[in-house]
Amino acid sequence: MPDAITPTAARPAHAPSDHPKVTSGKVGVLLANLGTPDGHDYWSMRRYLNEFLSDRRVIDYPRWKWQPLLQLIILSKRPFTSGAAYRSIWNEDKGESPLMTITRDQTSAIAAKMQAQYGDRVMVDFCMRYGNPSTTSKVQEMVKAGCHKILFFPLYPHYAGATSATANDQFFRALMAETWQPTARVVDPYFEHPQYIEALAQSVERGYAAAEQEPDILVVSYHGMPKRYLMQGDPYHCQCQKTTRLLRERLGWDESRITTTFQSVFGPEEWLKPYTVEHVAELAKQGKKKIAVIAPAFSADCIETLEEINEEIRESFEHAGGESFTYIPCLNDDPAHVDALCAVIDENLGGWV
Repeated sequence: MPDAITPTAARPAHAPSDHPKVTSGKVGVLLANLGTPDGHDYWSMRRYLNEFLSDRRVIDYPRWKWQPLLQLIILSKRPFTSGAAYRSIWNEDKGESPLMTITRDQTSAIAAKMQAQYGDRVMVDFCMRYGNPSTTSKVQEMVKAGCHKILFFPLYPHYAGATSATANDQFFRALMAETWQPTARVVDPYFEHPQYIEALAQSVERGYAAAEQEPDILVVSYHGMPKRYLMQGDPYHCQCQKTTRLLRERLGWDESRITTTFQSVFGPEEWLKPYTVEHVAELAKQGKKKIAVIAPAFSADCIETLEEINEEIRESFEHAGGESFTYIPCLNDDPAHVDALCAVIDENLGGWV
């Protein structure tokens, strides 16, 4: 990623000689993703999982009931299994998870385009909701660099309380600590943005062109959530369904060639259905022996795609008789995706630059 903009500070004109110097004149664009543990060892995993699973937006059970279960049972065992999953996908060369590597690459590509368009007026950086770099630390850096306006961009195409909303919560908490609070905007979900849909369609076309045999069906797998959240008014399910429909229309397919599913079920209650891991097995039993899977809700490949989809869900399909499983990677730092994200940023910077 390009070097951070060096702030220039000066005493305001007509101010007394003892007035502190003030930095100003920049707009910050702060990208935000879910987060990642610092390592795949037990304690790194425990710290990360504790922060993630203690978030009331993620697990909304009463604290008196949930925290003893989390601290005494779940965090005694899960860091080992989650650590093993992270170890299987870890970027050993850089000593970090793929999500960290990809988010940094996305940010670097976006920053280069913003620099070419706006010069030093716009500062681009990224943060993580859980783990490092923290949202608070990056807000502080932007304020010190003279950003009196910050555009906060959760990298989730679809709104959900457990993703977009908790990222926004953390951003606003960071603003609360600032003496001179910058003006803030939050980017709307971009699940139906034409350039996002186009980037998805191009990735499907590339994936199908590279497959040895054309898949019988495309499984569009989104991260799941408890069905109860939908009933409470969370729009995530509806936005996911619309993305699938727009993707199908852009590809010119009929409904038999594409299906929507939900993955990553956690806990005892009912989640959005059909569950991906079960549905791919059912497809194999129905004679759909060649499938492709794409995960549009993730802006970058991570544990849920590289390990869950490409290992656990693939295994479920193959054990049920499936023969050909094609995973279509997330959009990551693909140029069409970067262009789509930059288009969203440009639309939201209106009147600021």
